[in-house]
Amino acid sequence: MKKALIHHSDLERLGSWFKYRAGLCDTCRATCCTMPVEVKLSDLVRMGVIDEFEAGEPPKQIAKKLQKAGIVSHFNFKHCIFTLAQRANGDCRYLDAQTRRCTIYEKRPNTCRNHPQIGPRPGFCAYQAR
Repeated sequence: MKKALIHHSDLERLGSWFKYRAGLCDTCRATCCTMPVEVKLSDLVRMGVIDEFEAGEPPKQIAKKLQKAGIVSHFNFKHCIFTLAQRANGDCRYLDAQTRRCTIYEKRPNTCRNHPQIGPRPGFCAYQAR
């Protein structure tokens, strides 16, 4: 019999984050999906936001187009990193509001694929029960 998890992390207080373990996501409200997501051109191609041909355009031009479309909120010119736009409530635009699951899971960006191994507190997540 599994023990019910009653721990509730505060996204802003890294010390309150829970040590990640397999299966934890099944009962979480997807708190990590309210954090800013930085992506690279290769992520945007995998996600289907741009195609391989468009990836050859100047990144500044791509950023401008994606900002206008509401897909990207910020572009770091120096490092060529895009920040995905979020909904008004802070959720990732690709998070299903009802199921709290990623709608592009198989195509998700590397930032999401590597969480929580990398991030603000490696090996820990901001678990919040549904």
